Amino acid sequence: MPGDTRRYRTVFISDVHLGTKGCQSRLLLEFLREVDADTIYLVGDIVDAWRLRSGWYWPQEHNDVVQKLLRKVRKHVRLIYIPGNHDEFLKDYLGTHFGGVEVVESAIHEGADGKRYLVVHGDAFDVVVRHAKWLAFLGDWAYETALFINTYVNVVRRQLGLTYWSLSQWAKLKVKNAVNFIGDYESALVAEAKRQSVDGIICGHIHHAAIHDRLGIRYMNCGDWVESCTALAESYDGTFELIRWTEVARTLPALEVAPARAAAA
Repeated sequence: MPGDTRRYRTVFISDVHLGTKGCQSRLLLEFLREVDADTIYLVGDIVDAWRLRSGWYWPQEHNDVVQKLLRKVRKHVRLIYIPGNHDEFLKDYLGTHFGGVEVVESAIHEGADGKRYLVVHGDAFDVVVRHAKWLAFLGDWAYETALFINTYVNVVRRQLGLTYWSLSQWAKLKVKNAVNFIGDYESALVAEAKRQSVDGIICGHIHHAAIHDRLGIRYMNCGDWVESCTALAESYDGTFELIRWTEVARTLPALEVAPARAAAA
């Protein structure tokens, strides 16, 4: 029922990009309030250190997201953090715990049905990030510009009673080279899963949520909380689903509380 907490065995979240104006922190707070799990994987790029180095941006809602996640840890939720390329500073702390948060390079997640899934952020399989980081930074600037424009587009949409819409995601799916990149990326991740003899791969990085078996093995991408506002969830019978929060949120009662209070709920 709308308003009731939805509980899952496992939830996977990636590419939140806290520290950027494009981060949809309000929607993520709603998600964390309405959805719970025994285990939560943070699959990279949760904090955007690239952007924070060029200019500090950290509103209260971003702090509320961190506090909400830590509060779940105190309620005995297992929280596993796999750093990505934007929060690669955490790779210096692999194998350590911060307030109950486990920081690891990758993980093998065993589903309720016994199937095994490799969990990685995915940046290691992105040729641009690995071999031309300057180009990745340039692309990041262009992407941030698109998100800046998108913010004002959605201000107008909200005033018209319309739902959130992503300009950058729309453009990505219209550009042939971007579509080809997504296909190449998925193929590289699936090849690694096959090499490690697991049943599937769970990743993030490219901000394109998906679940499919087209390449002969299960490929699952969490998506992001900048464009699509999606998360991957595993039920107690081992089945997976993509939660598209902008669609789910339409069925929920309006949240009248301030963000800081909502995070404390």
